[in-house]
Amino acid sequence: MKSTLQIFLQYGYWVLFATVLAEQLGLPIPAVPALLAMGVLAGLGNFSFAMALGIGLLACLLADFLWYYMGRTRGQSILNLLCRLSLEPDYCVSRTKGLFGRYGDKGLLVAKFLPGFSTMAPPMAGLTRMGPGRFLLLDGLGSLLWAGAFMGTGYVLRAQIEWAAEALSRFGTSMGVVVGLFVGFYGAWQLVQRRKTLRSLRAARVTPEEVMERLNAGEELVILDLRHQEDVDSDPLRLPNAIHFTMEELEVRHEEIPRDREIVLYCS
Repeated sequence: MKSTLQIFLQYGYWVLFATVLAEQLGLPIPAVPALLAMGVLAGLGNFSFAMALGIGLLACLLADFLWYYMGRTRGQSILNLLCRLSLEPDYCVSRTKGLFGRYGDKGLLVAKFLPGFSTMAPPMAGLTRMGPGRFLLLDGLGSLLWAGAFMGTGYVLRAQIEWAAEALSRFGTSMGVVVGLFVGFYGAWQLVQRRKTLRSLRAARVTPEEVMERLNAGEELVILDLRHQEDVDSDPLRLPNAIHFTMEELEVRHEEIPRDREIVLYCS
């Protein structure tokens, strides 16, 4: 935190703008330390809190509107592109559609507080054809809440944050090594688990032609249509006798699934 404050003292608003813009574009650059540092410096009288908040808001809106436009013009391909950067791309798309389906466009108000959903929400808003005016209003309010919350925390706790920075600096490089090893181990574990899951899914996969052949042969299969509501609305055709509910409803409605027949899952 001490080195971050020194950088901010020298470059000020430009660093804040670049850091927030980079994170909102999807780069692995955390903006929260920058917001906290600017709040601390504003509390110490080095910068204007209102000016810094406005710059953070501008950076968010520029990046978010770009993703919104891409989602509106390129559709599902943009979600897939962003999710490929995730350790869990298949779950990423499912989780984004689930959250947006649950909260609707008002999810933009809290999107930046949810890891991963922050970058995915703007293109999802474009994909669902939300109007640009409503998007800018809700995204702007959400950005103000997010930037204001962390800058306000730095402003109010400026004395405590300075003390904590001094205490952490005594650990030196050893603390950085420990944190780095933990992050690396967690990332490797996630990658291994993902590959194991994909292998098991490939082994259990069945083609549409195989399902049709079995149905024509008289087999009584249970077909669960687990597509998100947005996908159903855009393509309302249903498979014969399929039971439809979303992944979020699975725990509540699982008793509707017959247990005496083979089950075929149909997902997005």
